[in-house]
Amino acid sequence: MQITDSCVVSIHYTLTNSEGETIEENASMDYLHGKNNIVPGLETELTGKSVDDSLKVTVTPETGYGKVNPELIQKVPRSAFDGVDSIKVGDRFQASDDDGQSQLVTIIEIQETTVTVDGNFPLAGQTLIFDVRIEEIRPASKEELEHGHAHGLGGHHH
Repeated sequence: MQITDSCVVSIHYTLTNSEGETIEENASMDYLHGKNNIVPGLETELTGKSVDDSLKVTVTPETGYGKVNPELIQKVPRSAFDGVDSIKVGDRFQASDDDGQSQLVTIIEIQETTVTVDGNFPLAGQTLIFDVRIEEIRPASKEELEHGHAHGLGGHHH
């Protein structure tokens, strides 16, 4: 069986950045192909592949997690973190934007009266290299197709 839209694919992968630094090692995941469950650059390269195929895929920011959006980097008053025991660079917090939409932000700088947060996805702006091995391919269940994502072994929620 080859990878086509609407099949569930199990992959095993190691993810590195363009400097060769490992981001994730010996990771595995199941996803529903053709439903934007993984970055587009990787999904495109996996189309048509078969079980036991191994490949190295380079994904640019444009076909990965996007370019860094400078508008998502903001200084907020340090008082916004009142009630938090301690904060440090790299900490991640759930924040709400002006429209009440929830967003994950990462602290990138701490000053006396302000904290700079970045709402970009942590891998935005990076070229990513996936070293992938295809473990399993199966038809998606009706429920998975309706929900738009893989449910694991046998196609059922756990």
